[in-house]
Amino acid sequence: MTHDEFNAFCAALPATTHVVQWGGSQVWKVGGKVFAIGGGAAGAETVTFKAGEIGYEMLRQQPGLRPAPYLASRGLKWIQHYAEPGLPDAELRDYLRLSHAMVARGLPRKTRIALGLASA
Repeated sequence: MTHDEFNAFCAALPATTHVVQWGGSQVWKVGGKVFAIGGGAAGAETVTFKAGEIGYEMLRQQPGLRPAPYLASRGLKWIQHYAEPGLPDAELRDYLRLSHAMVARGLPRKTRIALGLASA
């Protein structure tokens, strides 16, 4: 998945915002909370996303995937897709959707309602 494809996909998820921070990383948020980070130069793109407990344990040992530097060292369950073979694009999109959903579920109810992510 290229950075353009990554950004287009994240932009299509509900109630997302985008900011460039941390040295040029493409940071995607929902309700002000990060759910995905894209970084790296063309040809060496990385995609970082939040994972559930089981997904984290399964993914962290696959070739091309690793616990996300910095985030995982602080006990957070984040995976970085950094090299081939990694995940096929369709699976990566599924994990990005799950990351978005996990972060959205963690938002206060009022925030979810205001963003159109939960009914009143």
